[in-house]
Amino acid sequence: MNKLLVSILTLGLLSTPAFANEILKQLSVVEGFKVSVFADNVENARQLAVSKKGIVYVGSRKAGNVYALIDHNSDGVADKQILVASGLTMPSGLAIKDNDLYVGEVHRIIRFRDIDKHLKAPKYEVVYDALPTERHHGWKFLRFAPTGELIIPVGVPCNICGEDERFGRIFALDVKTKQLTTLAKGVRNSVGFDFHPSTETMWFSDNGRDMMGDDIPPDELNRLTREGEHFGFPYVHAGAILDPEFGKGKSTADYSAPALALGAHVAPLGIHFYNGKQFPANYKQQLFVAEHGSWNRSKKSGYKVAVATIEQGRVIKYTPFITGFMKNEETLGRPVAFAELADGSLLISDDYANVIYRVSYKKN
Repeated sequence: MNKLLVSILTLGLLSTPAFANEILKQLSVVEGFKVSVFADNVENARQLAVSKKGIVYVGSRKAGNVYALIDHNSDGVADKQILVASGLTMPSGLAIKDNDLYVGEVHRIIRFRDIDKHLKAPKYEVVYDALPTERHHGWKFLRFAPTGELIIPVGVPCNICGEDERFGRIFALDVKTKQLTTLAKGVRNSVGFDFHPSTETMWFSDNGRDMMGDDIPPDELNRLTREGEHFGFPYVHAGAILDPEFGKGKSTADYSAPALALGAHVAPLGIHFYNGKQFPANYKQQLFVAEHGSWNRSKKSGYKVAVATIEQGRVIKYTPFITGFMKNEETLGRPVAFAELADGSLLISDDYANVIYRVSYKKN
C-alpha cells in the first residue's frame, strides 16, 4: 500500500450497522484524514444539499425518497433522520436556494418552500414539468449557477442513439421565467457538476457508452468554455474515438475533448470543488470526484474517490483520495456525491451501502 495511505480505524461508532462498519475497516484515505459515518440506513443515498442551519438533505434514485438528516449537537454524527418525501420518481438531485429545497425528478422539478421550517409535513409546488419522461439516464443532478439559473442535465435514453435536442444536454433553467437554455450538447449522461470558486467555470462528469470493450471509451471530466459547446456524443467519445455506428463521416476536431479522460466504465458521478478551511491548503479549490464504479467490465474499476488537481484551467494531476469500496471484485460501497459542512468537513454519499460518510482532517 502507498505509504501516503493509511487504513481507517473506527472509534466510537458502536451504533454503526455491521455492514457500514465493515466498509470503514476496508477504506483507506490519504494520511492525516479520517473517514467516519455521518449517517447510516439512508436508503439509496444520492445527491446532498446542506441548508444554512446545517440540515443535510439527501435525494435517492430507486428509493423515491428525500431525507433530512440533523446533527443536533454538532458532533459529526446525524442523530435524527426525517423522511421529507416519498413516492417520487427518482428524486436523485437536490439544490437549495433562498431556503427553498429544489428536487429533480425524472420529468419535473419541484420545490419545497422554506424547507427547514416544514420538515414534518412539507408541501411542494411544481417549478417546471416539461422534461422528458424517459427513465433511462433520466435521473438528475441539480445545482444553482453563480448567475442564479438552476442547472439541469438530461441524459440520453439509451446506451448509444442518435442526437436529439431533448436529451444528451445540460440545460440552465430560469426558475422565474421558465426559460430553458442549452449550455452543453453531446453529453451522454452527466450526474455531477460544479463551478470553480474563483473562475465560476462549470466542470462536469460524463459517463461514456458501454459495449465497446473493457477499456474504451474513457469516461470524462469536462470543462465548459462557451454556451452550446458540443462534447461529441454520439459521434465522438472522449475527444478521440469515433463511434463505430454514429461516427462515420465525423471528425474528432469538430468536438470538444475532455479536460481529463478517465478510465473506461469507472462511472464518475458527483464532483465538488473543495472550498472549506479544514483541509490542507493544497486541497483548496481542487476537484473531488466520486467514481461510482463499473458494471460493464470483466474486471471492476473505479470504486474510489479521487482528486483532480487543477492549475489555470488544466488538470495536472489525478490522485486517489479514498479507496477500498471494492475488494477482491466484491462491491462494498459506491460513492456518489459530496457536500461540505460548515466546519469544512466533507460528506460523501454511498447509494450501495446506504451511508453518508464524513471526511475530516486534523493537524498533527
